Amino acid sequence: MVKKTDRKMERTRRHIRVRRKISGTAERPRLCVYRSNSNIYVQVIDDVAGKTLAQASTLDKEIKTKHSNKAAAKEVGALIAKRAMEKNIKSVVFDRGGYIYHGVVKELAEAAREGGLVF
Repeated sequence: MVKKTDRKMERTRRHIRVRRKISGTAERPRLCVYRSNSNIYVQVIDDVAGKTLAQASTLDKEIKTKHSNKAAAKEVGALIAKRAMEKNIKSVVFDRGGYIYHGVVKELAEAAREGGLVF
């Protein structure tokens, strides 16, 4: 009998596997992406100190598109880049959160790069 795969569990396993190799420091923090069915969340994290340095999501007042789609991802990527630049963060390590680099995650990353972040 073929069992149905648990997609959330598979994403979590991929994220754990990637996190073994990726870690954020004060000089180069981690840009972490999480997307749900309704929203997109992004954080810039210093893993050594255990602190979130900047964050953005579709729940912010500056974001016009309140969905989890490519247009919203572009806005969130630009906003996180702006907030990171205000805190003098120019270079980050991109943590795609176990999601494939396609669609929403790709649009967010490209918008953050256009905003000035280097990764």
